[in-house]
Amino acid sequence: MVKLNNDWDELLKDEFQKEYYLRLRQFLAREYKIKTIYPDKYQIFEALKLTPYKDVKVVILGQDPYHGENQAHGLAFSVQKEVDIPPSLQNVYKELKEDLGCYIPNNGYLVPWAKQGVLLLNTSLTVVANMANSHRHIGWEIFTDRIIRLINEKETPVVFMLWGNNAKEKAKYITNPIHLVLKAAHPSPLSANKGFFGCRHFSKANKFLREHGLGEIDWQIPNI
Repeated sequence: MVKLNNDWDELLKDEFQKEYYLRLRQFLAREYKIKTIYPDKYQIFEALKLTPYKDVKVVILGQDPYHGENQAHGLAFSVQKEVDIPPSLQNVYKELKEDLGCYIPNNGYLVPWAKQGVLLLNTSLTVVANMANSHRHIGWEIFTDRIIRLINEKETPVVFMLWGNNAKEKAKYITNPIHLVLKAAHPSPLSANKGFFGCRHFSKANKFLREHGLGEIDWQIPNI
């Protein structure tokens, strides 16, 4: 049984019993035995563990976990402390510098965002080593759709940052007019110049949170 140790447990308890999810669990149990899968099976739900439902202020939606060795640890765009900063995250940092004047840190460990209410959610929560999108269409999209629907029901405003086509597909579940939906190209080197650079999502998010009496996010990731 999955234990998240916060309010997500109650909100998702029925989801964890649904037939699609039980099939997904069986599939993953086999995959973890015979292949290298990221992240570690104990970190699959790290985003939900670190950012309780009641605390969610911003949702940043990624595609699937990094598929390189020791990179992924359950948070979209984040890598473990000792790992080189991936190109997509380097571009996020460049945009942050342009938008808010943040210095570019020496690591890609985004846990400080998660602890402030930034849910760093991928549309798919696992991946086969060196095979991007390899666990697409095994059931994770149904699960993450449910998370987006639940956040849509929140009575406090939330900022959704949808980067890239996989993330933008979730926009149809964000129907509550109190929320702010920001869309841009994915920060990958392949598409960052097509609308991610210059999107100013970070300052827009803080302006929105400020206007609604909610604490701003400190987007500066510290050096380690």
